[in-house]
Formats: sequence, structure tokens, C-alpha cells
Amino acid sequence: MIDDRFLFRTIQAEETEQAILIEQICFPPHEACSPKAMTERIASASDLFLVAIDRQNGKIAGFLNGIATNEQKFRDEFFTDISLHDANGKNVMLVGLDVLPEYRMHGLAREIVRRYAEREKKNGRKTLVLTCLEDRIPMYLKFGFTDEGIANSTWGAEQWHEMKLQLGT
Repeated sequence: MIDDRFLFRTIQAEETEQAILIEQICFPPHEACSPKAMTERIASASDLFLVAIDRQNGKIAGFLNGIATNEQKFRDEFFTDISLHDANGKNVMLVGLDVLPEYRMHGLAREIVRRYAEREKKNGRKTLVLTCLEDRIPMYLKFGFTDEGIANSTWGAEQWHEMKLQLGT
């Protein structure tokens, strides 16, 4: 069903504005990635984006993105400083899972995360790391992540949990 409805692939440069708009819809202003940071992220690490394209209208329904690093703990600078991206890094710091409201509650986020993890494991990555608010912990636990406790993050003046998904040894 999901395979029939969506095409999963890396983001394309011409989809930058669409990604910026989706980020603004999916996150409150104090948490959303800035247009500048999103543009830089797509320009420097587009291979670490996975978009789900609605086959009916050709638009992005959702996406997951991150930056690679050899660091093991999440820090807020990953959201804003693309120079921290190391294409050969063994870990991916996930900086945004965005699914437009009209596509939620149908398993799309789970499928994006599953495909992303599978792809990055094949690429030799060891872990996916993200931060989430407490109400999102159950969702990420269902996706296979473990809750590592309170994160070293104050992004958006919120308290975050660090979540990890082991991909390999």
C-alpha cells in the first residue's frame, strides 16, 4: 500500500523550497529549522535526506534528514552548523522527521524511518541518533529506538530525550 502510494528517494536541489515550507508546517517556529540552515543542509548533505513523494500529485508528503558524524551524542549545533557534517561519519544525527498533517496516522513516518535505517546500515553507519519531546518517545520506541534519557539539548527552550537506533556493530 505505502509502496504503491509513495516513491522514496533522496531529495533534489529544486525541492529545497518545498522542504522549507514543510518544515514550517510540521514544527512550531521555535523548533523549526531555519530556511538558511535547511538550504545549507540540502546543498551539503542531500544524500542524508529521504523523501516520500506522493505519486498522485508529485509533491513531498514527508521526509527524514540528518548529518553524519563520528560523534556519539547529539548536540544542538547539529541543527545549525553544516560544517559538522562528515560524509564518512559512522553515526547520523537525525535533525528532522517531517510528515505533512494530511499524511499522518497511516504509517508513513514509520516507513520513512525504516527505509532510512535500512539505507544507512547498507552505507556502513552504526547508529541513528535523534532528540524528541517526551510525548514522542512511544512512537520512536515502536520504531526500534531506545530512550537514552534527557538529552544535552535546549533547542527551542524545550526538554528533549535522546533516542538511539543501533544499525550495526
